[in-house]
Amino acid sequence: MLPLLEERFDVLAVDMPGFGRSDPFPPSVDSTPEALADAVEDEMGRAGFDRAHLAGNSLGGWVSLELARRGRAETVTAISPAGLQHAREKEWGLAVLSALRWVSRNAPAPEALWRNPVARTLFVSTCYARGWKKDPDEAMEESELFANCAGFEATRPFLFDRQPHGLTTLDVPVLLLWGTLDFVLLPRQGRRFERLIPGAELRYVRGMGHTPMSDAPEELADAIAGFALERARSGGEPVAVGGP
Repeated sequence: MLPLLEERFDVLAVDMPGFGRSDPFPPSVDSTPEALADAVEDEMGRAGFDRAHLAGNSLGGWVSLELARRGRAETVTAISPAGLQHAREKEWGLAVLSALRWVSRNAPAPEALWRNPVARTLFVSTCYARGWKKDPDEAMEESELFANCAGFEATRPFLFDRQPHGLTTLDVPVLLLWGTLDFVLLPRQGRRFERLIPGAELRYVRGMGHTPMSDAPEELADAIAGFALERARSGGEPVAVGGP
């Protein structure tokens, strides 16, 4: 989505500590959603963004909502945000992610299979609904990054044992986007965020998985940009912050 959003916004795209190619937190810092929000907030400050249109997926959605609670958001687009799973849903989500992590580290697919659209679809079906459209080089890179990111183990205890703070007090426009084929964070969880966040708008994205921005980047970029430009409360040139 990055080039699509850059056509309309000044974009700060963040790899949170321990994810992508960012260094993890030092051992003295717990990798909680609040600490990750601190890191993104610091990056916003260095980039000169006081407030921004925030967009984040999964854990990034939780972090975006935390930043909104701190007054750093003009709008928030939270894509399948984490944090409101019931007990069995937590067990399910943890099992799915742990299985994906194990496979990516211990039984990575050979390049020839990644380049086969049918095989690629099977490999990524848990997170992507349209794996055959995924660029094979990008898919291989994402698998390698997921296998080696220190943030997975560091955030896991907090991701499934905590909940977002202050959702009922948010006073910025919030758009919730949820793929109807999300097998990591089940679509019904979107209703819980909608009930708690004043004025939140929930849209289900039909036929999309846990990371719909990979399935349909044009559609997601249009949704983010349209919501930000429609609902922004202040004038001036809008900006957007994207997170993993």
